[in-house]
Amino acid sequence: MSAVPASAAIPVTDGRRVTRAVIACCLGHGFEIYDFLIFGFFAAQIGRAFFPSTDPVVSLLAALATFGAGFVMRPLGAVVFGYYGDRIGRRTTLVITISVMAVSVGLVGLIPSYATIGIAGPILLVCCRLMQGFSMGGEWGGAATALTEYAPPGKRGFLSSFQSVAGGIGAIVAILTAAMLNATLDKPDLDSWGWRLPFLFGALLGPVAYYLRAKVEETPAFQEAMAATTKVASVPVWAAIQTHWRTMLIAIGINVVLVALQYMFVIFMPSYATQTLHIDQSSALLATAVGVLVYSSLAPIVGRISDRIGRRLPVFLCAALSFLSAYPAFLWLNSDPTPRVFMMVQIVGGLLQPLLCGVIAATLAEMFPTNVRYTALSICSALGNVVFGGFAPFIATYLVHATGDPVSPSYFIMTTALISGVAVFFVRSTPPAAKLQ
Repeated sequence: MSAVPASAAIPVTDGRRVTRAVIACCLGHGFEIYDFLIFGFFAAQIGRAFFPSTDPVVSLLAALATFGAGFVMRPLGAVVFGYYGDRIGRRTTLVITISVMAVSVGLVGLIPSYATIGIAGPILLVCCRLMQGFSMGGEWGGAATALTEYAPPGKRGFLSSFQSVAGGIGAIVAILTAAMLNATLDKPDLDSWGWRLPFLFGALLGPVAYYLRAKVEETPAFQEAMAATTKVASVPVWAAIQTHWRTMLIAIGINVVLVALQYMFVIFMPSYATQTLHIDQSSALLATAVGVLVYSSLAPIVGRISDRIGRRLPVFLCAALSFLSAYPAFLWLNSDPTPRVFMMVQIVGGLLQPLLCGVIAATLAEMFPTNVRYTALSICSALGNVVFGGFAPFIATYLVHATGDPVSPSYFIMTTALISGVAVFFVRSTPPAAKLQ
């Protein structure tokens, strides 16, 4: 691949091109989040279809484990897509990730159940989930990299925060889709074929996201790196680990409380509300959507503030407040397990998350140079998500089932908050207005 002349680089100050890039990255990311999360909202139906058992908890745990299995592939996806993202470009790689996701999510909606084809059904389901995880391994880091590299200095926090807004919108669409189907279909229809509809709908959105991303031009920072060929790493993953391994550990530590909060409140809590607290599913999903709307609305505000005061304070506040509020929130919810209280707890979660999701992309992007940024961000996100994100619903469900303590999921959140709270003190403060290197 020939180097791009420096004169061909897109001016960062070109507002129209920046806006187009932000829309393409965000819409594509929202689509990926919808596709990835919809599995969790229909975990009970998927469990009954592919993992039949006389104990409904066992079926649910099997489905949640399959949901978490997608995260196992994220590190591999991070390495593969990170290589191409740092070698051939952010745009092309993000087009590939969206294509893989669209195909895999569509196949989930078409796989025959265990009753139809036996053990082949669960095997195919896990394979599709692994494909989704492989795609997501390159999605978050790629979108975060592209948004921060398109953003003018002094606006990285604000513009990159729209990745969280897009993810929130994708989650809300997934939640409302699940709520609508639960409200309009009876249980036999939902179990037999209704749960498949959101996956088929998600597959139809894939070509739209593909088209938008294919029309976006490459980021200015990557074009500059290609022009100066000595800045391009031949093996980005090796360069990232060899030179920046300490920084990568810090980045993983910062991110774990955010992924724990998001997957606990968005995926685990609706199931927890229905299975443990006996709140009807429609009310639980509506409350979850409100919580997501709160953090999506506040993320750009926090991102803009971080462009003035820096990234470290919002990150620390998220960790500290999460540690202090997790146990009281679960205790309150279990002492008064009503839809109103569940709504309030979800709003508390919605207030905590923007403190970190509004700055996380800019924070991590500023920690790494252009030649390994895609790879480093993807790997850090993937490794943090393997345990603290993807398996968070499984761990929380298991804790409740094994200990009999309905407040036990709060300990998981408190643990991740402690890790992130310590990690932020090792972050080197980068002036928000400084140019990315």
